[in-house]
Amino acid sequence: MPSPSLPTSPVADPGAVVAGDRWRITVLTEGLVRLEYAEDGVFEDRASTFALHRRQPVPDFRVVDQGGHLEVVTSRLRLTYDKGPFTTSGLSVAVLGAVTNYHSVWRYGQDTPDRNLGGTVRTLDEADGAIPLEPGVVGRWGYAVLDDSRSFLLTDDGWVAPREGGRTDLYVFAYGHDHAEAVRALYAVSGPQPVLPRWALGNWWSRYHPYTADEYAALLDRFAASGIPFSVAVLDMDWHVTDVDPAISSGWTGYSWNRDLFPDPGAFLDDLHARGLRVTLNVHPADGVGPHEDVYEEMCAALGLDPATREPVAFDVTDAAFLTAYFDVLHRRLEAEGVDFWWLDWQQGAHSRIAGIDPLWMLNHFHFLDAARDGRRPLTFSRYAGPGSHRYPVGFSGDTVVSWASLRFQPYVTATAANIGYGWWSHDVGGHMFGAKDDELATRWVQLGVFSPVLRLHSSNNPFMTKEPWAYAPEHAAVQTEFLRLRHRLVPYLHTMNHRAARDGVPLVTPMYHRWSRHTEAYDVPGQVAFGSELLVAAVTTPRDRAAAVAPVRAWLPDGVWVDVLTGLVYDGGRQLVLHRDLASVPVLAPAGALVPLDAAEVPADDPVEPTWLEVLVVVGADGAFTMVEDDGTGDGRDESRVARTPLRWDQAAGVLTVGPATGATGFLPAARTWTATFLSVADDVAPVATVEGAAVEPVVARTAEGHLRVTVHDVPVGAVLRVGLGAAPTLRPNDVAGRLHRLLDAAQAGYELKRRVLEVLTSDRPLHVRLSHLAALDAPPVLRAAAEEIVLARASA
Repeated sequence: MPSPSLPTSPVADPGAVVAGDRWRITVLTEGLVRLEYAEDGVFEDRASTFALHRRQPVPDFRVVDQGGHLEVVTSRLRLTYDKGPFTTSGLSVAVLGAVTNYHSVWRYGQDTPDRNLGGTVRTLDEADGAIPLEPGVVGRWGYAVLDDSRSFLLTDDGWVAPREGGRTDLYVFAYGHDHAEAVRALYAVSGPQPVLPRWALGNWWSRYHPYTADEYAALLDRFAASGIPFSVAVLDMDWHVTDVDPAISSGWTGYSWNRDLFPDPGAFLDDLHARGLRVTLNVHPADGVGPHEDVYEEMCAALGLDPATREPVAFDVTDAAFLTAYFDVLHRRLEAEGVDFWWLDWQQGAHSRIAGIDPLWMLNHFHFLDAARDGRRPLTFSRYAGPGSHRYPVGFSGDTVVSWASLRFQPYVTATAANIGYGWWSHDVGGHMFGAKDDELATRWVQLGVFSPVLRLHSSNNPFMTKEPWAYAPEHAAVQTEFLRLRHRLVPYLHTMNHRAARDGVPLVTPMYHRWSRHTEAYDVPGQVAFGSELLVAAVTTPRDRAAAVAPVRAWLPDGVWVDVLTGLVYDGGRQLVLHRDLASVPVLAPAGALVPLDAAEVPADDPVEPTWLEVLVVVGADGAFTMVEDDGTGDGRDESRVARTPLRWDQAAGVLTVGPATGATGFLPAARTWTATFLSVADDVAPVATVEGAAVEPVVARTAEGHLRVTVHDVPVGAVLRVGLGAAPTLRPNDVAGRLHRLLDAAQAGYELKRRVLEVLTSDRPLHVRLSHLAALDAPPVLRAAAEEIVLARASA
C-alpha cells in the first residue's frame, strides 16, 4: 500500500464522553456533538472517511441526569435525550443564543433540508444551471447534521474496512450564526486543507483534443508570444493509446503513450518543464490494464498473474496488492519521465467490489498519499467524494453545459462548498460541452475563473470548442488576455490565502454570510463571494444590456467605504445595490484599510515563483495589516523553517505604509526586491516620500488613468524596512462623476440627444433629488438609467 498515511487520532478523550448501554454522546467541541446508537452496544472508534480526529481538547460542559432523561449543556447548545432509541420526541439539540428559540432546535428524524445552507456536489456532469447540493455543516437556523453512519473506516494499518450496518453515527453542528467556526470544527475533526503548491494557483491549460507534441509546443509558443501565462499543462486522454480492440478495453483507460502523437514523451515533458509548466495526465482507471499496454507483463508479474492468458488485469481498488502495483508499475514510471500529478477521471459511480467502499474516495485518498512520498507536496485532481474530500485537492467539478445558466450557478456552488470545507474547486472555465459559441459568455467565464480557487480552461472533443483567447473577437481576446495575466499577478495574494486556508481553516472563497452572518443581506447575494481576506467579488453572469453596453449584477456592500480595484470607483457601503460593468470589468471591491500584494510584472512568467518586483494595492481610510506568506516549495508547506513572512502595515493616522522586514526562511527569496505601493483612488493632496531602513530614498511616482497613485522604490533588501508616506490621514478622491457618466453614455447604444440630456441633467448643480427625478422623466433605457444612477449615488458626496 502507498505510504505515508494520514495522521489520525480517532478515539475521543474519555472525559468528553457520556454513554449508556446502547448510546454514546461525545462532546467534541462546544458546538459539535457526536451521537451514536447501537442495539448491540458496540460503538465505532476507528477513523472514518470523514472523522480522523475525534480526540479533541475536552470542552466545558455539564451533564444533568434526571433519571428518565438527561441534558448535556455547553456554552453553545443544550442536548436533551430520553436514553432510548433515537426518536424525534426523545432526542433534540437546542442552539443557545441562536436565531430564534422556536426554530433553532434540531430534532432527530426531522427532515429540514431547507434549513441547511448547502455544501457541494460530486459532479456537475451535464449540468445546465443549478442542481441540488449535498448538505454542509452550517444552517440558516443555526444547526446542521452530518450523517456519518454509512461512511467506511480507516484501519490502524492504513487500509480501509466497511461499516457494520444498523448503527447510527451523527455529528450535530450547533454553532448558531457562527458559520465560519462550524467549518473550523469540521476541519478539527476531519483534518485541515493541505497547502497547495504555489504553481497550482496559476492558469491551467486543458482541452480534450488529440494534440501532437509539435502542436502542443506551437500552442505554447503562441501563448508566450501573446503574453498569456500558464503554469499547468493538462493532457486529456489522448496522451495514451485509445484505439483498442473493444474486446480488450473501451480505450478510455490507458497507460501507454500514443507514440503517433508523442514519439518522444520524455523530451516532450522536458520541454514543458523548461517552459515553467507542470504536467498532469488524465487517467480513467476503470478498465484495468489490458494486454496491449507497455507494462502489461510487468503488472502481471507484480500480481502473480500469467501474461500468456492475455486477459486484462481487472481494476480493483479494494485489493491492496492491486493498488500497490497500480502505483508502483503504472504511475511511478510515468512520474519518473516527468508527470507531476494525476487527473483522476472516475465516472463509474460509488460502488466497488466491497459494499460500502467508494472507489472515487479510495483513488483520491491513496493517490494523495502516494503523491506525498519522499517529502513531496502532494496534489491530486479529481471529483468530490463526500465529507472529508477537502483533504485531497484539487477538485474537478465535471462536464458542464456551455450556457449562461451554468455560469450563473458556478459562483454559488463554489462558495457553498466552503460550508463543507471544500475550498479548492476547479471548474471547466467556459463550460465543457453542448451550447453555442458566445464570445461574451466565454469572457465572463474567464473573469469568474480568475476569482475562483483554481483557474482551468477546458472544453470537449470538438474542433470548434476551444478556449484560446484569439479564438474570439478582438475585444474579447484582449479582455481575456488581460484577466489571464491578472490571475498570475494575484499569486502572491492567493498563496498567502492558500496558507491561511491550511492554518486558520478559512477557504479562499466563502459565502458572504461566513463573515457577515447576522446580516440578512449576506444570504441574498448568491453570486457574490469573499475572495480571501481583502476582496469581495460579484461575478457578472448575465449578458450586457444592448442599449447600456453594461451588465447588471446585484450586490451587497457591508458598512464602510469600498473601492473597486479594477475601476477605482468609490462606494459608501451598508446597502444593497445593483452594480453595472462593461466587458472589461467585474466588481472587485476592497474596503478601507485593505492591502493586496501582487506580482508587479505586466506580463508575469509561466512559473509563478517569488517575484523580484511586487506591487501592493492600498486603500486608505482605515488602518490595515496583511502578512504575505511564501514558502520554499518543499514539504507539506506547514514546516515553519521553510516559510517566509513579509508584514505589510498601513497606519491611517500617520499615512505610512510599512513593508517588511521579511522573517523566517528568507534564503529562497530574492536578495532585494522592487516594491510599488499603489494607493487606489487616493486624493491628489498627498506628497509621497520613502525611506529604507530610515534613510530617505527617491521614489518613482506616477498617476494611472484610473486615478491611482503609484509609488515605486527599487532594490529594497528583503531584510530591510521600507516605509512609504503620503502625509497624515490621507483621503480618497471624489469620484469623477462627470467623466464616468460621459464614458458610460458614450458607449451606450442610445440616441445622441438623449445621451446629451442625461449628461446635462446629472452633472448640473441642482439638488440630487431634482436631478434623479428629472432623469426618471427622460425615458432612458432602464439599465442605462440604473447604471448612471449607480455612478451618481456611489458616494453621498455626489
